Amino acid sequence: MQAKETLCGGLILISALALASCDTAETVPVASPVAAPTAPSTPSAQSQSLASYYSVVQNNLLTHGLLRTDGGGPDTPFTPDTLAKNFEQIAFFSEYTRGTLTPGSGGSERLSRWGGPVRIGTEFGASVPAEQRARDAASIKNYTNRLARVSGHPISNATRNANFHVFVAGEDDRAFIETRLKQLVPTISQSELDLFHNLPRSIYCLVVAVSGSGSPNNYTRAVALIRAEHPDLVRLSCIHEEIAQGLGLPNDSPSARPSIFNDDDEFALLTNHDELLLKMLYDPRLQQGMTADQARPVVRIIARELLGQDL
Repeated sequence: MQAKETLCGGLILISALALASCDTAETVPVASPVAAPTAPSTPSAQSQSLASYYSVVQNNLLTHGLLRTDGGGPDTPFTPDTLAKNFEQIAFFSEYTRGTLTPGSGGSERLSRWGGPVRIGTEFGASVPAEQRARDAASIKNYTNRLARVSGHPISNATRNANFHVFVAGEDDRAFIETRLKQLVPTISQSELDLFHNLPRSIYCLVVAVSGSGSPNNYTRAVALIRAEHPDLVRLSCIHEEIAQGLGLPNDSPSARPSIFNDDDEFALLTNHDELLLKMLYDPRLQQGMTADQARPVVRIIARELLGQDL
């Protein structure tokens, strides 16, 4: 399944939007959240159809032993060289051509990540039931704390002045999402809005990241959309991958194992291997704007250190 997608756009490396207004990202004040429209008494037929479809998808994956939540174990060993190779594939390449859902050309990019603190704020569409909101809010809070711990970067939950916005919303919340996107990025184009508004069923969730003025490899804002129609495990899987990818790991690799950065859906949640990727991404020996060739010797050293092997 194509469950979790991260896209490239504009002056940034992980974005679904071209966002030609990247130069204003640091100066435009962030509007306060608006009240979501009143929830319909019953979900629309389209929303109910999606919920049924995604429930079948999750059940099929579980039946085939996929969506593991154990983080990897003796059956998924990896060496420092494998870890270093996986990091290069996931941090320096992108799945999609910037601003589109078109597969990327396969060319490498430069290392991009957040230079300043990441403040994650969560907003829900009106269609999301209260019980689901409580579960998802707790999951995002706990996951945020874990990401801060393993990356060593300042990442926190925020109720005000968020710069990484996580929306959990369904088909019946499209108007609300469009309003919020226009608030967060006032110069967003209609074609960019359409990437969210007309999301095909095969795209389960996405994240966009915006770079700062004059710093194309420094993220200053991100937006993730998690479909509310997903059953619990797939929805949590989306949360794990989209937030992690929005920190600067934009690609998937078929060789990455155990990892959520792999389209085979073997693992649902961030693994021990993925935690090491985040440690590497925010290691001060790596710098924003590095090419894969420039970073490779340092990446190999860091990988050996993390796995306790001699240099």
